[in-house]
Amino acid sequence: MQTQLKDVGRGFAQPALCSQEVFRHVLSALSLPGQVQTLDHDGVLAGMQTPRGAHPAAAALLLALLDQDCKLWLSPGFDGSDAAAWLRFHTGCVLVSNAAQADFCWMAHGTELPPLAQLAQGSAEYPDTSATCIVQADSLQTPGGAAAWTLRGPGVNGSVEMHVGGLAPGFMAQRRESQTHFPCGVDMLFTHGQTLVGLPRSTMIEG
Repeated sequence: MQTQLKDVGRGFAQPALCSQEVFRHVLSALSLPGQVQTLDHDGVLAGMQTPRGAHPAAAALLLALLDQDCKLWLSPGFDGSDAAAWLRFHTGCVLVSNAAQADFCWMAHGTELPPLAQLAQGSAEYPDTSATCIVQADSLQTPGGAAAWTLRGPGVNGSVEMHVGGLAPGFMAQRRESQTHFPCGVDMLFTHGQTLVGLPRSTMIEG
């Protein structure tokens, strides 16, 4: 069912200020892998009408990151959602049907992540032309929970433990393969509710 313009939900209450705040959280998430960031329900998320099936954190990330020059792919889990119309209205982004053409990929569920090798990987000269994946996880856990991963690499002080719930069983093998082509690769942001955590291509996972 096509969403009418009058039915598109509200975005940021203060677009410029909220985008800057969310972008700072994104930078922190990617520079400090494994450290969960939380968006303020009474701050940047206040008044925002999240599309059906969307985590508030994921929707806010895309509001802050997308513009009219960005190509976005939505996973099948958003087929019955107003997410496409919402983002088109608020950001002007271009929707693509092939994930390989996308600058950003938004997964309603972790199991809908396309094969990483099929996504834009960037190049040695221009690694920043790779895709960024926003994946809605079933859960995000850090030390104190059932941690299944140990993260090491830039931005990690020694090591940090975390677990992302709801990913397909082949995710780890795919990511290890993609890292053999570093600095090419895919950066990832996982969300759950109002929280997010970054997994840049430089981070090594054990577990």
